[in-house]
Amino acid sequence: MQIDIYSDIVCPWCYVGKRRLERALTSVGSDVQVTWRPFQLNPAMPLDGMDRTTYLKAKFGSLEAFGQMEEQLLAAGTDEQIPFAFEKIQRTPNTFAAHRLVWYAAQQGKQDEVVEGLFRAYFLGGQDIGGVRTLTHLAAEAGLSRTETEEFLASNKGVVEVQGEEAAGRQLGIRGVPYFVLNGSIAISGAQSPDIFVSAIRQAGESVIKGKEGT
Repeated sequence: MQIDIYSDIVCPWCYVGKRRLERALTSVGSDVQVTWRPFQLNPAMPLDGMDRTTYLKAKFGSLEAFGQMEEQLLAAGTDEQIPFAFEKIQRTPNTFAAHRLVWYAAQQGKQDEVVEGLFRAYFLGGQDIGGVRTLTHLAAEAGLSRTETEEFLASNKGVVEVQGEEAAGRQLGIRGVPYFVLNGSIAISGAQSPDIFVSAIRQAGESVIKGKEGT
């Protein structure tokens, strides 16, 4: 079973979706390979990010409009044991470097650890995940070499690959995240309930069995 998750680190629903998928996988107990794919919600974001308040006003029209979504997110976070601390976030970052780090972590077998660390750092600690220093620190916490991560982020490695993966996602018609693709055939948009994930995983598994029987 292969599950590709198109996600952006600054998307709180992606963090909720991660937790709900994990709960579903625990109940299913099948052998699943999860790969995180890049999808920038704000590809035109300045490299040094943007003031959080300015960003929210531009995206939602007003802080009040975001406040309504924030209430939903706080409730979902409570259910999934994610203590969102939106008040700690001072800047909305450009996430391309973070996506490169996620890609690099996959090559080292540490992708999930890095993704979890990025989500926690941003949504629970308000850290600047657009900065190389923060990314290097989080990589080291996840078990990657600090020196090798610094060298990677200072290079152009992974740039073309991340751009290609993101382009592939947009060619699939993805307009929002999280977006889950199971065995390349079944897609789930949004942070759905664990029950929906369980049903889709079983359906994807049955499709694989039928495919093998037909060969």
